[in-house]
Amino acid sequence: MDQFKQISTFVEVAAKGSLTAAARAEGIAPAMIGRRLDALEERLGVKLLQRTTRKIALTNEGVAFLEDCQRILAELEEAESAVSERSARASGHLLISAPAGFGRQHVAPLIPSFLALHGNVSVTLNLNDRVVDLIGEGIDVAIRIAALSDSSLIGVKLADNKRVVVASPAYVKRHGAPASLDDLARHNCLAMSSEGSQRGWTFRHNGKNVTLKVAGNMVCNDGAVLHDWALSGKGLAWRSMWEVGNAIETGQLVTVLDEFAAPGNDIYAVFAQRRHLPLRIRAFVDFLRHAYGQSGYWRK
Repeated sequence: MDQFKQISTFVEVAAKGSLTAAARAEGIAPAMIGRRLDALEERLGVKLLQRTTRKIALTNEGVAFLEDCQRILAELEEAESAVSERSARASGHLLISAPAGFGRQHVAPLIPSFLALHGNVSVTLNLNDRVVDLIGEGIDVAIRIAALSDSSLIGVKLADNKRVVVASPAYVKRHGAPASLDDLARHNCLAMSSEGSQRGWTFRHNGKNVTLKVAGNMVCNDGAVLHDWALSGKGLAWRSMWEVGNAIETGQLVTVLDEFAAPGNDIYAVFAQRRHLPLRIRAFVDFLRHAYGQSGYWRK
């Protein structure tokens, strides 16, 4: 308890800028604050603060230690909040956004089971392939399949995922399997289009990610259609494992160019805040993570 009080006092003094202000906030004498800091520095064997009668300044060691202390205290606060929230019952309305294809296959079918466990929660599921503005559109949690780029959002990884090039065994038998990225130019590539432009296929080559424009006689803006075309032997398709994993497992599709598969594209739940997160959001994220983590889930 004494060690924790010393650490919290150190953080408070650094935040307030003086022993007097920290003592006033806690309702004790400044001398008590000073004794705690002296005890902390003596225990650690390092000077954390340069103190004068007018001001205080953090030493280099104090700056580094302050960052660790702030993180530890924040995590403790979150742990206490989580325990308190779990003792309550999840309730309220949950607005969820997910990519259309993934949402149809791997979010919508799970929602009835989630609601059976949390009867005081209601859900609206919006399926679309654009990147939604969580705060501006009032979204509680969004499912995203990509590396996170917005540092203002909180992301929780739900499952691993990668993109692979697939074809039906019949297509490979007729046309052969590409052995290099250059070979793609000799194959019919079933490409995804978005808002009038064709998306490239990303691979890992010579230690770098490279995006290639591919060509073929069939383009669509719906991934499910590309999946069906690949199953029927019309060409190569670059698809996510969450979509084609089962077809690969059953032999309906085979992968090619595996040595060039690019990392990333894992599945995340994204929300706009971490502190005081409503229990309904925490419960839903935990539910998805548990469901996706079940042995054999992705091979259904």
